[in-house]
Amino acid sequence: MPELPEVEALKDFLTENLVGHEIVRVLPVAISVLKTYDPPVTAVEGHEVTAVHRHGKFLDVETADGPHLVTHLARAGWLHWKDELPSGMPRPGKGPLALRVALETGAGFDLTEAGTQKRLAVYVVQDPRQVPGVARLGPDPLADDFDETRFAALLKDERRQLKGALRDQSLIAGVGNAYSDEILHAARMSPFKLASSLTPQETSRLYEALRTTLTEAVERSRGVAAGRLKAEKKSGLRVHGRTGEPCPVCGDTVREVSFSDSSLQYCPTCQTGGKPLADRRLSRLLK
Repeated sequence: MPELPEVEALKDFLTENLVGHEIVRVLPVAISVLKTYDPPVTAVEGHEVTAVHRHGKFLDVETADGPHLVTHLARAGWLHWKDELPSGMPRPGKGPLALRVALETGAGFDLTEAGTQKRLAVYVVQDPRQVPGVARLGPDPLADDFDETRFAALLKDERRQLKGALRDQSLIAGVGNAYSDEILHAARMSPFKLASSLTPQETSRLYEALRTTLTEAVERSRGVAAGRLKAEKKSGLRVHGRTGEPCPVCGDTVREVSFSDSSLQYCPTCQTGGKPLADRRLSRLLK
């Protein structure tokens, strides 16, 4: 799933390639991708793109005197830029193509989604806050005003485990499964530790890990073409998706805890005092 750093890089890429150009055609190939109907998706046609924004993990294409085209790539969605789009109309079918956006130059981009679970979402709205997922977003962790005091206030009464708290978009916007693993590894904390149990020193350590991990990931992704962002993300991860590999910090074996539809990875030596978390239902909170 694209998270804050990758969506930030896509925002920068689209700013460079879309702003100042006119959208001449929006072609939904999979009707399920459209989450709004009024205004219709064609309402952005004929309008110049004036800006591209990021709201958490949402991309927002703003047009002059027209609506916003907002998309959430979900778990298996992606954006593919093409300097020259294929001629002819794309045909609905079983392929991954969900929606195509064409510019007056002949360039544009495709939104695709792999797999059978169709969660890719596109909204056409007058104000991005009309998108429910955008309206309930918490603060952006890389915003200038997101300081340690504000972070501590968010966690003060948070009774969930750190892994779940970091992934909650209404608490902190933009962090998903991968970067929550990376942040907790950098902070040397168990994913099962209660957020409200953190000492001031631990809160400071987690805040620093949050900002540093995301900032470094954004910098690695900056300037990378859209088609290479997935590989860039994977290459920079230290524990997420690396079950069975040695931890790059201490050399211990990275372990995994599986859930019904996801998994987390962690280093026992760095994060849980050397104790493996065999199963979330059997493991106790490790402090």
